[in-house]
Formats: sequence, C-alpha cells, structure tokens
Amino acid sequence: MRRNERQRAAVKQWPKRPAVTTLAKTELLRRLAVVPEQARETYELRTVQILQARETRWRRRGWLVRRALLIADIAALTLAFYCAELLVHHTRGLDRVNLWGEWLFFVASLPVWVVVASLAGLYDRDGERTDHSTADDVVGVFNVVTIGTWLVFATGWVTQVTRPDPSKLVAFWGMAIALVILGRFAARALSRRSTMYLQNTIIVGAGDVGQLIARKILHHPEYGLNLVGFVDDQPKERREDLGDLTLLGHRDELPELVRLLDVERVVLAFSNERDEEKVGLVRKLEKLHVQVDVVPRLFEIVGPKVGIHTLEGLPLVGIPPVQLSRLSRMAKRSIDVVLAALALILTAPLFAYIAWRIRRDSPGPVFFNQTRLGMNMRPFTALKFRTMYVDTDVSEHREYIHATMNPLAPVGANGLYKLDQGEAVTPYGRWLRRTSLDELPQLVNVVRGQMSLVGPRPCIPYETENFAPHQFDRFLVPAGLTGLWQVMARAHSSFGEALDMDVAYARGWSLGLDLRLLCRTPLAVVRHRGTT
Repeated sequence: MRRNERQRAAVKQWPKRPAVTTLAKTELLRRLAVVPEQARETYELRTVQILQARETRWRRRGWLVRRALLIADIAALTLAFYCAELLVHHTRGLDRVNLWGEWLFFVASLPVWVVVASLAGLYDRDGERTDHSTADDVVGVFNVVTIGTWLVFATGWVTQVTRPDPSKLVAFWGMAIALVILGRFAARALSRRSTMYLQNTIIVGAGDVGQLIARKILHHPEYGLNLVGFVDDQPKERREDLGDLTLLGHRDELPELVRLLDVERVVLAFSNERDEEKVGLVRKLEKLHVQVDVVPRLFEIVGPKVGIHTLEGLPLVGIPPVQLSRLSRMAKRSIDVVLAALALILTAPLFAYIAWRIRRDSPGPVFFNQTRLGMNMRPFTALKFRTMYVDTDVSEHREYIHATMNPLAPVGANGLYKLDQGEAVTPYGRWLRRTSLDELPQLVNVVRGQMSLVGPRPCIPYETENFAPHQFDRFLVPAGLTGLWQVMARAHSSFGEALDMDVAYARGWSLGLDLRLLCRTPLAVVRHRGTT
C-alpha cells in the first residue's frame, strides 16, 4: 500500500500535458499553427517547430549531414588539387596538355574517393552517435587521403594515362588532409543550424539513470537531441533540473508516440519492465527505423575501449585491463614534451602579460602552488596562475566536494556544479578562469614529467577521502591538462560523475583518444566558457 502511495506521489510531481495519443498529428499541427499558446501547453516550442518543418520538408539528420559532408569533401579535394597544380606549375612552368589530362583523371577518380570514404564510415556516424565530431574523423580522413593519393599515383603509373609528379602528389596530400578536415568542420557547423539536424528523442525509464541522461542531454545542445519527454509506467520522483520535461505516456504507447512525434532516437534507460518486454519493445522500434540507444547495466565500468565478441552467438562485452605498454608510454611522453615545449615558447609573451596583470590586480605571488596527486598517487606541486586572494579558506571547497559526489546532488543557483567563490576570486582571476588560462603554467609540469597534456584532472589529496574503490583507477595514467571530463562536461557534471569520466578515460586510453581530445579542447573551452 505504501509503495503504491509513493508511486502516485511521484507521478503527481511531473507536469501534466494533454495525452498525445488522443490527437492526430495533422490536427495537432493545425491547432498549433492557429493557437501558438497551446504549443507551450502540449510540448516544448522546439518540438513544435521540428514537427512543423517536417510537414513541408521531411528530411532527417543522416540525410542532411551525409550530403553536406559529401559536398565538403569534393570541394576540399578539388581545391587541394587546384592549389597543388598552381604551386608546382608556378615553380616549374605550365604544361597545358599534361594539365588537362591530370584534371580529367582527377575528375574521373572523384567517385572512387567517395566510395573509399564511405567504406571507411566517414558519412554514416553522425546519425548514430550523439557526440561524433570532426575530431573523430581526423584519423579516417588521414587514412583515406593517404590511400587515395597512392592509388592515384599507382593507377597513373601503371596505365600511363598521366604522369603523376611526386612533388605535386605530396603537396596535394598535405593540403587535402587539412582542407577536408576544415570542410567537414564547416559542413557540420552549417548542418547544426538546420531544424533537420535535430533528433526528437524519448527516454524509456524515468528512474535515476533516465533522469540523469536527460540532464546530460539538456546540458549539451551541440548533440542536436530535442528531448521530448519520458515513457515509464512507474516513474521515480522528478529531479528539479529537468525544465519542462514530462511523462508522455506508458510503455505500450511508445510506438504510437514515435510515429506521432517523428521520433528518431529512443534511449532505453533502466526501468521496471522485464527483459523479455524490453526486447519486444526494441523489435517494435526497429520496424519504425528508429535509432535505439541502450544503457548497459554496468555502465559505470564500460569505457570507450570495450569490444564486443561472441560465444556461440551470445554477445559478450569485453573490458580490457587498464595498462599502458612501454611503447604507448614512450609515444605519449614524446608528444607531451614536444607540444608542451612548443606551447611554452609560443606563449612566453602571454605568460609575461598575465604575470604583470596579476601583480597589478592584487597583492601576492603570480603563481599558485598546490600539492596534487599524479600517476600512482605520486604527489607533486602543480602550478597555476593565482586567481584568488591570498590566504583564502579551502574548507568550503572541501565540503562542496563531499556534497557533489552523488550524481543526484542538486546543481547550484548558477545551474552548474560549481562552487561560487565570487568574493575570494580576483577581478582578473575571473577572466583567467573563464578562459582556462589560469592552468597555462601546468605546461611546466608536463615538461617535467609530472603531468601529461591529456589525462584525468590532478586531484587534491583530501578529495580522495570521497573516492569509491573503482575511482582510484584514474591514477593508473598520468594526470592531464585536459581530458574526457574537461571536454565532455566541465562544471555540468557532479564531482562523482567527473571521477567516473576520468576512470573511463583510463580504461579506454589510446593515442587516438588523446589526439581527439586535444583537437576538441579549444572548441570545448570556447563553448563552455564560465563553466570551469
């Protein structure tokens, strides 16, 4: 009896909206067009805009991005070929006969470039993966351009259709890699401006995990997911940071909701249904051509490096041991030393200017030295530009860390998991924190070998008092200037969630992951200014 009463109380906390299954889609759109106020009562305004746009132009994200990337790739390859021709002919003179032959050969080879890129999966991932970006394409673009360039050279040499100039091929290869990456970045940026890029999304399961996923989606508009609401027969109490999201109906109503609201993605979070019922639900959704994302039961330990293998057709998720080989450590260290030393040289004038502004802004030293824990919990002195007044009490920060270990902890008044220390932060220190330039001196720690460019955030010793046993795995890799948490969430995640992301990085480490995070860091800093 008490359980039923708690269930009814939890349902009452969710905002009430008209039942979607009682309205035909065309009637819904007609009403919304005539009476805009009803749009806010029935669904969020963005959902209504998406439905109205699809009435006249029914296209989805996959269709849009594939064509945008295809146009960008062809334009980038053509521009790279043209620039290579200009560069070589400017230094060696112009052979018009051979020039026309090379252009004809290049144009004829463009379909082959597109086929190779398609086989490499460079056109199909945006519709499937929420966080896919151009940084994830860098390795694929490098491989495709390299293979394509050598195919052109080999084909021309074997058939004698044209005489490829090695210097021209090298110039084309280098410019093609750079221009294709830039073109793809621009294509995705333009695609995100279109309503077609948005994917209407429903979460099945309004429990703790389902509501946690909803909060993450709401904090990442760059994912292009328009969260319509939840489907659950037995929801839990509603979080306070979910905006206007509500329950759309019961599990049996999900197929009709998908058709009525043009839903493209369904996220299956934990719910109280039996596994057999969930499997049946997924099979129904497959017939509706919907992308289905399933939250694994052991999602806390599933990192980006997991693999799927089978045992007589039964899929098993393989979780590899956390370890860096000697070759991997040498490669990571070499990249750290070269890039950190280069960055120190290039930013030397900026160092001097920031130091002058700090001394002018408030009395005290330029640098803030603090003991942090690196790889294998080895203590070291981390360097930062001082952003706070001298002798600031740290007890408040210690209590805040303890309070935000739970992912269900409420966000602050600023909508972030960020301790407001306004009175303790200097005026110039606020700007340094917004731009993350206060961490620039940690390049010295990287050169010394105490940190890496990419890795878990170096934590303060007292923070380990709140660690769960599995969260100590973050110390199996070097601490870093940037990392998975800094790029993906920053102050939008609780301290406990940040630690879990550090563990996911450690368990899924690869050189490619480091390079992708380095490429995505500048954009993350600009996008999340003020959330550090």
